Order: sequence, then C-alpha cells, then structure tokens
Amino acid sequence: MVKGKFSDRNTIIVVITTIVISLLIATFLSPFASTFPDGLEKIAERLGFAEKATEVVNSKFFIIKDYSISFTGNEFWKGALAGLFGVLIVVAIFGIIFLVYKISQIRGSRIRSIRIRDSG
Repeated sequence: MVKGKFSDRNTIIVVITTIVISLLIATFLSPFASTFPDGLEKIAERLGFAEKATEVVNSKFFIIKDYSISFTGNEFWKGALAGLFGVLIVVAIFGIIFLVYKISQIRGSRIRSIRIRDSG
C-alpha cells in the first residue's frame, strides 16, 4: 500500500542520507572545480570593466572568500573544507527555517484546539 506522505522515520532517513551525500560530494569533488573565472568575470574582463568593480561589502565579512578556506596551506583541503562548510551553512539555515515552521505548526494546532474547546 502506498502512503500519501512519508512517515517520520522515512523522512528522517531521506534527509540524513541527502545531507551525507551532499557533504561527501562537496568535500571530495569541490577541490576539482575549475579555477578559471566564471562567466560573469570572463565577460567583465573581456569588456574591460572588471577593474571598475567596487567592494560593496568588506571582504572580512565573508566566511568562505573565493571558495577557499585560508587557515590551511594545502590546496586540496582549501577547496574541500570550503565545500564542506558551504553545505553545513545551507543545512543550518534550512534547519532553522524548518524548526520555525514546526514551532508555528504546533502553536497553530494548540490555538485551534483551544478555540474548538472554548466554542463547544
């Protein structure tokens, strides 16, 4: 029989598996990413306005500047750790969003049950 929704256990397994696969890909494939400029940088260089770019945000603000981690000297690990931290940051952001959503669902169901109880 096919269920309409994932069970909580299946959802947890899918989420954890997806996070682990993402971490592995980010850690072990990101060091092999191209070091050539991306499309926007290439066009800016070709058209001659790359040097006119201004720094809007202080570079000290960025956690992963130029897709590399500076506290290690090994080139492989600079990219690998940047990929790893990038995935962890995204997972943390979505985790916070999910928790806020779940808390609002719980509060909403409590409010509805109070209204039903009070109206009856």
